[in-house]
Amino acid sequence: MNADPAPRRPEPLSAQEARRYSRHLLLPEFGEPGQSRLLGARVAVVGAGGLGSPILQYLAAAGVGRITVFDPDVVDESNLQRQILHTEQSVGRPKVESAVRAVSALNSAVEITAVPDSLRADTVLDQLAGHHLVLDGTDNFPTRYLVSDACEILNLPLVWGSILGFHGQLSVFYSDSGRGITYRDMHPNPPKPGEIPSCSEAGVIGTVVGVIGTSMAMEAVKVLSGVGEPLLGRVGIFDALRGEWDYLPLRRTPGREAVTEVEDLALTCGFAPVERGTTTAPNFTEPTTKEADGTMHAEILTPQEALAAAAAGERTLIDIREADEVAGGMLPGAIHIPMGRLLGFARTGEGAPVGPFSDPRELSGAIIHCQAGGRSAKTQAQLAQLGIEVADMAGGYAAGAS
Repeated sequence: MNADPAPRRPEPLSAQEARRYSRHLLLPEFGEPGQSRLLGARVAVVGAGGLGSPILQYLAAAGVGRITVFDPDVVDESNLQRQILHTEQSVGRPKVESAVRAVSALNSAVEITAVPDSLRADTVLDQLAGHHLVLDGTDNFPTRYLVSDACEILNLPLVWGSILGFHGQLSVFYSDSGRGITYRDMHPNPPKPGEIPSCSEAGVIGTVVGVIGTSMAMEAVKVLSGVGEPLLGRVGIFDALRGEWDYLPLRRTPGREAVTEVEDLALTCGFAPVERGTTTAPNFTEPTTKEADGTMHAEILTPQEALAAAAAGERTLIDIREADEVAGGMLPGAIHIPMGRLLGFARTGEGAPVGPFSDPRELSGAIIHCQAGGRSAKTQAQLAQLGIEVADMAGGYAAGAS
């Protein structure tokens, strides 16, 4: 399952282009064919904020020929901490205005089209048609599903990223004419309104946004040029506090029918009902139980479900944050076992008892959470590899406390 690269531009590189992109041309895997594909590519970037900022700058610097940027927002002072396209002089002005200015200043040969409006269900197919690739840097679930569904219908590759706190995720989706993997295979149903905190509620470190946005640009360059192995069928999870990347496999949901029409989740965003035990769409939850083919799937609970199970004594709720984090408070009914100690106990059984557990097998069925979901997703996956299946609480302490 691979998306086709962008077609090569008919015209050969000019002498000026050969000078400008000389460092690309020196790469034997990339060379003139890769650069020609970038120059001939047409890319849509949804969002000119935190993720969109490095995406737009690096795609423009790389020589992507035509870029369409969608964003209805204006610049707020709080954006300047991470949205590096914008300056103090941009406050109160449309974000796409900053995008055009920055891209044009960096590479005047790039044809950039600004759309100061949201994508809508009745127009999204027309707006994205004709592009070779889409990057989704938005921070709201209705748009994520809207863009993914449109790309599935149009058979366009989609680079997706998400950030919160000190964590980030990214992947590449491609419908492959109804046979591939899309955002709906990672998160089949949207969360309930208010269930997952946003960056404005839970916070985010600006440099994490740069790491994920730049990585998204790299994935786009790989898909467009046809070099390397894009993150198709994999999710990259970044933990800034530990400087670590983890990669988890992702496959198409068995029996999922291909999307054939676009749904406006902003209207149903009372949201689509979430069945018990199948909650998805926190920013940082990933698969945890392995099937025979090595694919992983998760049991993910909402904060309400997790807290109710803990209060009823049905399951143990484990807070895997560090001691300095839990000093600021814990959720009702939770016990504290730091992530490192929990994993060490699970691997070797040493140091027992750990909390109420005297044997690693007793961990099965527990519910774990961290601050925002990144560490618990990784811990859930590592425990699954040891044959210990636990549930992950969506959104972590930040979601449960709110």
